[in-house]
Amino acid sequence: MPRLLLLEDDRSLIDGLTYSLEKNGFETEIAGTVKEAEKRVTEDTGFDLLLFDVMLPDGNGIALCEKLRSLGIRTPIIFLTASDEETSVIRGLDCGGDDYITKPFKLGELCSRIRALLRRLDRGNAGDNLLRSGELVVSLAEGKVFSAGKPLELTGSEYRLLCLLLQNSGRVLPRDLILNRLWDGCGNFVDDNTLSVYIRRLREKLEKDPSRPEHLKTVRGLGYRWEE
Repeated sequence: MPRLLLLEDDRSLIDGLTYSLEKNGFETEIAGTVKEAEKRVTEDTGFDLLLFDVMLPDGNGIALCEKLRSLGIRTPIIFLTASDEETSVIRGLDCGGDDYITKPFKLGELCSRIRALLRRLDRGNAGDNLLRSGELVVSLAEGKVFSAGKPLELTGSEYRLLCLLLQNSGRVLPRDLILNRLWDGCGNFVDDNTLSVYIRRLREKLEKDPSRPEHLKTVRGLGYRWEE
């Protein structure tokens, strides 16, 4: 049973989340303050995933995430955020967060996000240097992409974009985050219009019907999401 730590101070939300998470097979422990959560995580390495509220009485979950990552703690983190906090969460993703979900959210969606993140973690620990989604396979060691066993020709930027999407499958990636990651110190600036071109080209190469994509989805007003 995966073991989770929930950092949240809203008692009504805690009760509902705990019930739903445990019903879906997750062992859930609670921390009501940033200080308590930091102590629990640094002293106990047995948590499989962390759920952090953003605003707490004694601080915020984003700053705690940043501190944990600086200490070398790589446990995956999902932020629980109010809609007006989404911009600040981009900083949280940049400093090492793995996903976020906006309140109010459906408990079924949260459980699906948790399972998807844990699956990605398992694949990453498999050591085969492969990213997979259906018939699509990316060999990280070779820098090659295959669809149904046939090689696909991608530019360097298209390849990096595809890897970023697959590594975050099921998660909405804001356009600003993608732009920052595609630049990523490589010396090649990518602007907003160029990103739209890369998205269109990837759809033309990967989707059966690029005008109605099944995998590379646009999330209006937010960014893009890869669906397996």
